[in-house]
Amino acid sequence: MLKPITYLLQLFRKYSSVLRFIFMFLGSYFVFSMFYNAYLIFFKSDFYFPDYLTHLVGVQSESLINSFGYSATVLPHQTEPSMKLFVNEVYLARIVEGCNSVSIIILFTAFILSFFGKLKATLLYILAGSAIIYAMNIIRIAILAVGLYEYPQYSSILHSVVFPLIIYGTVFILWVLWVQIFSKSFQK
Repeated sequence: MLKPITYLLQLFRKYSSVLRFIFMFLGSYFVFSMFYNAYLIFFKSDFYFPDYLTHLVGVQSESLINSFGYSATVLPHQTEPSMKLFVNEVYLARIVEGCNSVSIIILFTAFILSFFGKLKATLLYILAGSAIIYAMNIIRIAILAVGLYEYPQYSSILHSVVFPLIIYGTVFILWVLWVQIFSKSFQK
């Protein structure tokens, strides 16, 4: 009976860094997701429809598209919790809660916490990375909207390939930078 327990302890010691990563990633992802879901439940708004962050993303995307020389407008959707995005009075897309980048920022944060460095460096990287992801999200919505307006025949490729590539590519680059450069140098 002692052999299996000893064997399991050896496995835990051998793979402790992998187990630490898995538990830290899943645990922090779960905790942050719970907080975000609580935010979505308790902070619904009629003024900032459907929620403040999604509304803010819509308004900022509208401003960026307008800065490109187009006439963009976002309006609350009448029948579902989203913002309707118009470019030059053409309805192109819905900005839903999943478009506000919070879920992606939670995923990014959980990964960074799994490769925890020094506290200050880790927190600063999470804040900077979150700001970069948020900004890239606004840029990707603007690119998608203008792309859909100018090239509607490519809507499937724009939404299913280009759109995710921009945001997930950004997250991947930030992860690689953290693992390769920052987390190693800050752990010393």
